[in-house]
Amino acid sequence: MDEIFKKPIKKQFEFDENVATVFDDMLDRSIPFYKEVISLVCEIIDLHVEENSVITDLGCSTANTLLALNEKSNKNLRMIGFDNSQAMLSQAQRKIDAYGMDIELRLEDILEAKLPKSDAIIANYMLQFIRPLQRENFIKKIYDALNEKGIFIFSEKIIYENVELNKKMIDIYYNFKKAEGYTQFEISQKREALENVLVPYSEEENRNLILKSGFKEIQTLFKWGNFVTFLVLK
Repeated sequence: MDEIFKKPIKKQFEFDENVATVFDDMLDRSIPFYKEVISLVCEIIDLHVEENSVITDLGCSTANTLLALNEKSNKNLRMIGFDNSQAMLSQAQRKIDAYGMDIELRLEDILEAKLPKSDAIIANYMLQFIRPLQRENFIKKIYDALNEKGIFIFSEKIIYENVELNKKMIDIYYNFKKAEGYTQFEISQKREALENVLVPYSEEENRNLILKSGFKEIQTLFKWGNFVTFLVLK
């Protein structure tokens, strides 16, 4: 169970061993409708791709999305997960081995890694951790890695450009976390740890970033408060 922020923080947030061991619980209790979003993402991908397609998950963490896709799809898919945290990939590999699944994991910095040609690329709650100055080039890298008619699906925490509305959405989100069992102290500790580590864009900024990189279309698949999942078509 995620109890990392019950004690005063001593460093910025990072995906280390302490986080990796409780990460799945953290996701379930910190991201509204997390399991439903993963299920939706997997269904869209399975309907879109053909036999022997390549699926790449950037920032795959403990491989929840790839494991869910492997379970949902009857197709023979090549699935590759990238992450720069060995702790996360160790947790992912344990789950993959337990289920007897064939998923390739790569310990690499996705900003530096050569991405495989893919029919679908996933980036769930990951772009927000890339520095804004690097985001545009990274999206172009994703565009180049996708095969023609490939899809890019990504989920992000967003901000609202209307300051008053943004504050209300944050309050609603904190109420969600309290309902999931987090205390006000834990919530404030995590917020402080993520300061300048997680840098969200507005929904419009995300759309402009995608279209500027050459993609032809972006649609909203799911939205709850300040969390959005996008479907992007090449």
